Amino acid sequence: MEAGAPGGFGRRIAYRLPGELRQPLVSGFKAQREAVRAAAEAGRAVFDLARHAARRSGEAAGARGRAPATGVPFGTQATAGDVLLAPGSPWFHPFYHRLAARARQEQRLRLAVLVYDAIPLIRPEWCEENLVRRFTGWARTTLPLADTILTISRASGNDLRAWAAREGVALRAPPEAIPVGTGFTGDGDEGAAAAVPRKRSPRLPAPGSYVLSVSTLEARKNHALLFRVWRHLLDERGPDRVPVLVLAGRIGWMVADLVQQIRQTNGLGGRILLIADASDAELRQLYEGCRFTVFPSFYEGWGLPVTESLGQGRPCIASGSSAVPEAGGALARYFDPENGTEALAAIRSALDDPAGTDAWAERIRREFRPVPWADSARRLVALLDHAQA
Repeated sequence: MEAGAPGGFGRRIAYRLPGELRQPLVSGFKAQREAVRAAAEAGRAVFDLARHAARRSGEAAGARGRAPATGVPFGTQATAGDVLLAPGSPWFHPFYHRLAARARQEQRLRLAVLVYDAIPLIRPEWCEENLVRRFTGWARTTLPLADTILTISRASGNDLRAWAAREGVALRAPPEAIPVGTGFTGDGDEGAAAAVPRKRSPRLPAPGSYVLSVSTLEARKNHALLFRVWRHLLDERGPDRVPVLVLAGRIGWMVADLVQQIRQTNGLGGRILLIADASDAELRQLYEGCRFTVFPSFYEGWGLPVTESLGQGRPCIASGSSAVPEAGGALARYFDPENGTEALAAIRSALDDPAGTDAWAERIRREFRPVPWADSARRLVALLDHAQA
């Protein structure tokens, strides 16, 4: 899940921001992790939690005549009305709400949290049991304390509101969505294109010979549907007329049966290729050389591989559930992730009409408008400024 591991999706976002915005946020993730470890021993750890991530609080302090923190405990720098931002995954700490409540009561700080998705609340069947318990406990105790709740999609915000109403959890303010940027580390930087190796990685299949799916292999991502679709295509037309399906992503949880099926069939006779540790450079090359991408996930807080695909000018056939249509807009094609027949028809159509798929790719290159990661940061800062006012 996007919020499933501390710093996972958040770190992926942070490292794609411009330099002047990236370092404070990356430092914030690191500071948060260290602060949580120390929280049981020292109440002031909650202030260290946001020493770097709440950069705007430091800037506002300077504007009021106080020097920003430089190695001084955050608690001594914060004043009433400053914003304590939790941009990572504080739900893994069982007593986070106590620390947040102390910050609000003793320092009179305003609390802001960034929620990447509500999967453990809305679709717990796709999560490990302990994660569901911890996340639900955090949501019940901490979200009611938050003056500002940020999400990475309107769909996630709507799900949080619906869950809170159903469970009787009072939110201080409705969730606000921030835009999710497009592209890889260095996109938009001078010389970034020159930094990408032009020689294709030898472990990647030849351009034009494969369809690509990018995401961690876990049950929620619905790779089992793709296995069944490729099995059907092979039965229908034989291996010479079926492209390789490249699964680019590490092996996660609840997929032991699927991994065993892939291995026991030798990747359906070589028609499924798993690349578990692709670098950003290799991902660029995989996107550039694929016929199109597929993203069949049951539930997402956003759908980053969809915008990555469009950002690289490649067509994407994706699940029509949760926040995924926000990521793909009018340039992706959608199917019901519960309906294998519908998915097969969409994929078969793209394979059988290469000229139409090429025209679709040209339309994407012509019409897709990437969102700079700096826009994500600016929206985040604007919402925190509003919370501070």
